Amino acid sequence: MDTRNRLYTFIKQHALFMSEERILLAVSGGRDSVLMVHLFHESGFKFGIAHCNFNLRDIESEKDEQFTSDLALELDVPFFNSRFDTLQHSQQHHVSIQMAARDLRYQWLEEIRSEFDYQYIAIAQHQNDVMETMLLNLTRGTGIAGMHGILPKKGRIIRPLLFLKRDEIDKIIVDKGIVYREDSSNLSTKYARNKIRLEVIPVLKELNPSLEETFESNRKRFEELEIVLEKRLEDLKSQLFNLMKPDEYEIDLQGLKKLDPADTLLYGLFHPFAFTESILQDFKRSWDGESGKNFSSVSHDLYLDRGKIILAKKKESFESAFLINDHVTSFNWNEKKYKAETVLIDHFILRKEKSVAQLDFNLLNFPLILRKWNEGDRFQPLGVNGTKKLSDFFIEQKIPLIRKKDIGILEDGNGDILWIAGFRIDERYKIKSNTKKVFIFEQFF
Repeated sequence: MDTRNRLYTFIKQHALFMSEERILLAVSGGRDSVLMVHLFHESGFKFGIAHCNFNLRDIESEKDEQFTSDLALELDVPFFNSRFDTLQHSQQHHVSIQMAARDLRYQWLEEIRSEFDYQYIAIAQHQNDVMETMLLNLTRGTGIAGMHGILPKKGRIIRPLLFLKRDEIDKIIVDKGIVYREDSSNLSTKYARNKIRLEVIPVLKELNPSLEETFESNRKRFEELEIVLEKRLEDLKSQLFNLMKPDEYEIDLQGLKKLDPADTLLYGLFHPFAFTESILQDFKRSWDGESGKNFSSVSHDLYLDRGKIILAKKKESFESAFLINDHVTSFNWNEKKYKAETVLIDHFILRKEKSVAQLDFNLLNFPLILRKWNEGDRFQPLGVNGTKKLSDFFIEQKIPLIRKKDIGILEDGNGDILWIAGFRIDERYKIKSNTKKVFIFEQFF
């Protein structure tokens, strides 16, 4: 079977795209991506060429860009290119040069794909790239997903050359007389992937001349194992995770304790929420400890609260405080709306909703402050003699740990807490028989 028919078979086998769909080819100018361009052209597929100039190789980068532009012109297909300050991006985001280039590339390709109505982005990776990725992941530590390496299709990214090995590509390039650009950085062993390709894989091939076939067989096996594991994890999540509201779950602690194998399943359940293995081990050790512990990933928080586990997506940074003078009427603070008004006692009608604070205006020292609660806060709850720690009040009211962060604390200019928003005012500032003006402060959700 010739290369073009093998390409058709691979595209159909993995449902990469339909023949009428438009594909954006990521083309560096190197051997693999240029072969992909020629195969797509010979096959009559609808495609455009996109080239990234990362400005990392001086004149070579310029020549790569010109080469890909000329190739697009020769084949009469759309051409897109962009130049990046990759070094600056690397320094600003504290990532490696390779990771910076990868991030810039994929973000830009997706922008072009979406704007110009291409259905997929094609990357020219082959079987040897899969093998290198698997070895790299194994060296760094990985799960099943890392062990199957690169997939033929993931979201809007397709890899139509995964049916080819590197030596097959070399032969096709020679047979077809295809001209391409050589990237000198591919020969540098200062990059981990190059070191694996140039030094590790040749040794492994001495032990197993059919190394590519063996890795491809293993890749398929790991891919199937991942499907089995994902089904198990979906079942466990439906059993153990109770959705309380958008982006917030209450999790069955006793169910977590029964997981077997515990570490693998725990990682599978919480890794999608960006929790690392080390954080999860600390989390696991806390299960029989004191309440109040919390663990954070870059996107989510886990709370252990009185025998319950709460998983919640992090909110955008909490505004620390809002100043309220005596003529403020309404404002928004931390995703809630607040309204303030002052009325004479003769026109006042008492309301009993917990969402409203009704205070003696003449006792207040403006400006007031609406803020989040702090450890050590104290107030005198309405109807109680003496002050009480806010933390104790929260426990008595059975307020979950995760809710405490969202509660507004209304404080006056003297530093006295006037109202725990949505719960209780302070006894000392309640309306009395001699009250002449009432300050009404209401919270809306």
